[in-house]
Amino acid sequence: MAGWKRQISKRDAAKTNFYSSIVSTNAPLILIADDQRDVVEALRLLFKAEGFQTKEVNSPAKVREALNEREFDLALIDLNYTRDTTSGREGLGLINEIRTLDPNLPVVVMTAWGSVDVAVEAIKSGARDFVQKPWDNSRLLTTVRVQIELSRALRHGRQLEAENELLRQTDASDLVADSKAMQPVLELMARIGPSDVNVLITGENGTGKGVFARAIHKRSRRNAGPFVVVNTGGLHEGVFESELFGHVKGAFTDAKVDRIGRFEMASGGTLFLDEIANVPTNQQRKLLRVLETGEFERVGSSRTLRSDVRIITATNADLRKEVAAGNFRQDLLFRLNTIEINLPPLRERKEDIPLLARLFLREQCQRYRKSIKDFGDDAMRALLDHPWPGNVRELSHSVERAVLMAHGELIQPADLGLHENGSNLEQRLDDLSLEDMERHLIRKALAKFDGKANLAADALGLSRSAFYRRLEKYRL
Repeated sequence: MAGWKRQISKRDAAKTNFYSSIVSTNAPLILIADDQRDVVEALRLLFKAEGFQTKEVNSPAKVREALNEREFDLALIDLNYTRDTTSGREGLGLINEIRTLDPNLPVVVMTAWGSVDVAVEAIKSGARDFVQKPWDNSRLLTTVRVQIELSRALRHGRQLEAENELLRQTDASDLVADSKAMQPVLELMARIGPSDVNVLITGENGTGKGVFARAIHKRSRRNAGPFVVVNTGGLHEGVFESELFGHVKGAFTDAKVDRIGRFEMASGGTLFLDEIANVPTNQQRKLLRVLETGEFERVGSSRTLRSDVRIITATNADLRKEVAAGNFRQDLLFRLNTIEINLPPLRERKEDIPLLARLFLREQCQRYRKSIKDFGDDAMRALLDHPWPGNVRELSHSVERAVLMAHGELIQPADLGLHENGSNLEQRLDDLSLEDMERHLIRKALAKFDGKANLAADALGLSRSAFYRRLEKYRL
């Protein structure tokens, strides 16, 4: 054990690492469980040098107490706690208890008496990985980082799911889509939802492509798995492969640690690639290979990994025109659009406007703790008469604004702000903030170019990444 300590103090404690820059409140928290003090101290020093926080316990009972007190990012546990015991039964039982207390907590097991059989049994019991004592510091740290990153991504996805559950019900019938124009969409979703078939969702900007992608995932056999979203239009070409496939430490200048990609994050679930038309042509070939073979490599690694994901893509562009123009590979299109679902714009499904508006009203009243009962007759008439160039997303923002602006129990037309353009806008320029003006100009550019983000960005003199940052900032 003393040798491990010297190894840490001379080499590992001197390292600088990406995690060292993380403030303590965001640093990963590891639960270490081992009955040997020297082992616990060696692990504590190793993880401290790498910027991790730790909680050390020496028995299964203490593990249970710790898990009942707070949430951890990873549990690193020994398999044996009773003196002269080498069977690993205590640890295997503890794994089952941990899964009961926190099903999402990644567990890495350690033992000086490890064997292939014990390792296999530990993995079958729910452990994510297995490390034998004496451990290799580099391998242990890599294992811990990968498992923590994956766990945090899954936890974040589940949090987003909970926050937006009203818009992502399991049954397609719970979607706000009662209009005649939406019935073919619902019928098609009912047929293809349970399968693993690739789906391409098309439609204008703001029609709810992401919402319907989540609904398809919820109806699939993969609904217990992750739903991972990638805005491919917002990815710089230089980081495209790293984001999708991951990278290994040292693959490029800023690759200070191993990182898993979105295909690995989505394993067992669904990967939703939004704005698929904006993938650079030289990257489309690499994406095609994964779709054809299910195989990929992390950047900087020669080890081939396999992907077990369902692919759903979305775009507001006409991909057939993009193929004809040489901007999109035809073979990639064939892989993506096994089933194509086109979402009609809101102006073609006006019967849904009152239902959607009241859904958003309930959500925003709860969010801002307002007690508004409904829309006034004139306000509802204004909603029905508006052309909605921004579709459902624009309706959502208009209702949110109305909730903030309303004074009484009913929303009035002026609260909606539907006609703040032209002369009316000019009269209010002095009252608008810089952010309000920027939001207005982005909306106008998107409307002018039929929702094509790349053209709108060029017209505004913004790079694609800067434009997408503003779309996210203003929730457009």
